[in-house]
Amino acid sequence: MNSHRSIGVTLALLLFAHFAFAADPITGRATVIDGDTIEIRGERIRLHGVDAPESWQKCENADGSSYRCGREAAQELDRFLAESRPARCQFVQRDRYKRFVGVCFRADGRDVNHWLVESGNAVDWTRYSNGVYADAQELARSHRAGIWRGNFELPCNARAARAKREASC
Repeated sequence: MNSHRSIGVTLALLLFAHFAFAADPITGRATVIDGDTIEIRGERIRLHGVDAPESWQKCENADGSSYRCGREAAQELDRFLAESRPARCQFVQRDRYKRFVGVCFRADGRDVNHWLVESGNAVDWTRYSNGVYADAQELARSHRAGIWRGNFELPCNARAARAKREASC
């Protein structure tokens, strides 16, 4: 009976340690995976409350010509992060893919998630953000910045269409 109790206590301590560690900020040099996902010290971090076009996704300029807006979003994010290193990410939750979901900041304090929306490289994903980036999105739209310079499909709709499933955005 004591061995079962010891195992239970050990498991509880391991779980506590895991969640305590997960809640700590992650700081380091960020590598861009795509327009709304980075990696720091081997940890994939999905940027909370924003949704950037997928790397394969195409958008239209005002003149109707197309461009790879997902690739552009990733490149712009890489440039933005390179201007002030290291990045620091605050834990919000884990997603269904077990990625760390967080709000990230450059070394100079600039909010990366907010910048992505304000620069037009992502949209405010209100399902998760509760509209916290709505003003930034309106600013990007009014300045026709990034994806707002022409026509685009919301990233969550583009993913669903590609997977031939119902969108959940």
